[in-house]
Amino acid sequence: MHFLFISGAEIFFILFIVVMVFGADKIPDIAKGLGKGMRQLKDATEEIKREIHKSAEKQGIDTSITEDIQKELQDVKKNLDDVGGTISRK
Repeated sequence: MHFLFISGAEIFFILFIVVMVFGADKIPDIAKGLGKGMRQLKDATEEIKREIHKSAEKQGIDTSITEDIQKELQDVKKNLDDVGGTISRK
């Protein structure tokens, strides 16, 4: 298993060090804090997106182009996944 160029053994070693440094009883608290932080970051980015869209609509700027661009990007990603799947199977 390779996740961001880190093998399973390296992940295990990192987790072992985390347990040794923080202790097994603190890990759930750390994970909970990280989860809350990630959630707050996601909510903040969504709020910024909403504010940008609201201000664009108030100024009469056409925001439909972003939807078209997102659709095109999704099509490109799908095509890349199809090509990547074909290459990795060979």
